[in-house]
Amino acid sequence: MSFELFIAKRIYADKVEDGERFSRPAIRIAMLGVAIGVAVMILSLAVVLGFKHEVCSKVIGFGSHIQVVSLTQNQNYEMMPVLTNDTLIRKVKKVRGVSHIQKFATKIGILKTEENFRGLTFKGVGEDYDLSFFRNSMVDGKMPKFSSKEASNEILLSKKVAGDLGVKTGDKIFAYFMGEESMRARRFKVAGIFATNMNDYDKNYVITDLYTVRKLNGWDEEMSSGLEVTVNDFDHVEELTQKLQFIHQGVDRNGVTYGVFSIKEMAAHTFAWLSVLDMNVVMILVLMILVSAFTVVSGLLIIMLERINMIGTLKVLGATNVSVRRIFINFSIMLVGQGLLWGNVFGLLICWIQQRFHLISLDASVYYIDSVPIQFNWWLIFAINVITLLISTLVIWGSSHLISIGKPSQTIRYE
Repeated sequence: MSFELFIAKRIYADKVEDGERFSRPAIRIAMLGVAIGVAVMILSLAVVLGFKHEVCSKVIGFGSHIQVVSLTQNQNYEMMPVLTNDTLIRKVKKVRGVSHIQKFATKIGILKTEENFRGLTFKGVGEDYDLSFFRNSMVDGKMPKFSSKEASNEILLSKKVAGDLGVKTGDKIFAYFMGEESMRARRFKVAGIFATNMNDYDKNYVITDLYTVRKLNGWDEEMSSGLEVTVNDFDHVEELTQKLQFIHQGVDRNGVTYGVFSIKEMAAHTFAWLSVLDMNVVMILVLMILVSAFTVVSGLLIIMLERINMIGTLKVLGATNVSVRRIFINFSIMLVGQGLLWGNVFGLLICWIQQRFHLISLDASVYYIDSVPIQFNWWLIFAINVITLLISTLVIWGSSHLISIGKPSQTIRYE
């Protein structure tokens, strides 16, 4: 062990000398400043990551990662169907990174009770559709067995739509659809009610079977509104979207042109809003690191002033300015290290408690979720600790140059 590290440890562990009436509180405040700064950074990061993950999951739950849809309208300004036959599906499956493909069809209709009515988009799904998102969002009822082969005459409603219409699970309700020549009616049973708290989607969509929607549109079994494509890695969704642009060029036999869009394009306003959160987190991290560094430097300066006689004595005994600086740099790193330790303990503990027990709730109508979400990213947490330590060390190293000021004969007489 070098004598610089030995003396630094003695200074750090010393608690009884008379001169420490001012230094000991300063050391504690400096350590507390680092601990609070690190805890706030971990909390901010975990909350923002959790919020982005929850909102993204809800948006993706309604529209998957990528959609292959029609770009051609008919005479009634409705989008014409895509030929979702085996040929198209095989082309999509060949693209590396695609994990799942599912068909869907949509039809605008009206749900009507004796007192109320609501215009909605009926989204038809089949047996190949991943309904885990809606299953996890169910608040009442059961999940129907949707099919592309036969009609179930059952629907899933959002809690908001069910409340506005005054219906509950098990109720029968009429739906009306505009045909080419006349209005058509269907009677559905409300099989289940879901709540995703994404009002833009909850108030506009009804889920039913693919067979019924195709029949309402007058389509055969190869026709759909489009394909929803799930990818293995969401970070590569834009790259895969570009690759899928070439699965169908020109027009199909019905004269329809296909388009491929990622969820980031279809819900651009939501993802733009989420990207703003990244800037907020960066600002919080920068401010907390600066506060932590400032408190450590303040404690270091107080220790240096209080130990100025010791500094002079060490210089008289032959210690160089570099050696004396190393003593206080080692001391400050110990201080920062303990602050990092306690900051991680408190920050991660608070995050775990919130993730486990959801103690802090939110207004779901405003924030889309009913409690503060938490998501851990251990690499980013590790990076926070490393960056905090590096910046604090750099600032400490700069501040330690003050030891070079003054001659030993002057500092040893300082009181």
